[in-house]
Amino acid sequence: MTEIDWAAHAEHLRKTATDEAGWNALAATDLVRPTDRLIVDVGCGGGGMAMALATAVPEATVVALDADEEVLQQARKHTAGLVRCELVSMDDGPEPLRAAIATAAAASSASPHADLIWASASVHHAADQQAAVAALASLLASGGRLALAEGGLPTRMLPWDLGLGEPGLELRLDAAQDRWFAAMREGIPGSVPMPYGWTDALQCAGLTAVTTRTVLTEKPVPLSDADRDQVIDQLRHRVARLDPAASEPTGHGHGHASEEVFLSTTDLSVWHQLLDPDSPHFLGRRTDLASLSARSIHVGHAPS
Repeated sequence: MTEIDWAAHAEHLRKTATDEAGWNALAATDLVRPTDRLIVDVGCGGGGMAMALATAVPEATVVALDADEEVLQQARKHTAGLVRCELVSMDDGPEPLRAAIATAAAASSASPHADLIWASASVHHAADQQAAVAALASLLASGGRLALAEGGLPTRMLPWDLGLGEPGLELRLDAAQDRWFAAMREGIPGSVPMPYGWTDALQCAGLTAVTTRTVLTEKPVPLSDADRDQVIDQLRHRVARLDPAASEPTGHGHGHASEEVFLSTTDLSVWHQLLDPDSPHFLGRRTDLASLSARSIHVGHAPS
């Protein structure tokens, strides 16, 4: 079974919060309103988006929620007191979420009803995704917005032909990650299928004016040394999550080796060479790496 150990991956989530600061700021600026007074980040990870939201609307109370205490500690460090962090899981239903938000709101005399709720790559870890969306929607103020950052297009980082192994290595990594995700969903106790898209899920939760915006981000090629290191780090974590021999925390929190095989032995051998700084094929020696991503944000509005 493919399990996720968030605590083992807390420091990586904190690093991701720093690496994605630019994207978070762009998304936050597009989502917030000057009149927002209570903003909630559900499944906050390292606190990157919570920090961006607090910066975008300094007058608002921003509450960051996560189900893992060690992850929340990293969020507290990253947000440096600008955000209230509360321990709660969306799998427990709306009432614990409501209580955590109310506690944070009371400390700043804010309304306990959220003007904006943000959830990035967190709802897809809920056992019942539709129930989780409905629970979050129930916490909104009149006219409030629920924004789900889910899906988009796979990030492109590598040339199709690397001169090592069979061409199309990155495409096969994407396919393997899809199989990993399916195994992860099957391994969640009480997992309930959601055979429709996120916009339908928002509408099923009673939200209106549902729409999707996809944010394209691209870094100039040739990449800077820092951007090249970030690309290699992302690939290293993605590959380790799919590697049966991996023993370190990887991906978005996978904390141990999986018994399932997602990548072929041949492709794993190629990846090991590409990600090994001592290998002549190390990706850090290349000048043709890219960083192009398209991430989707689905937004629904509570009826006024």
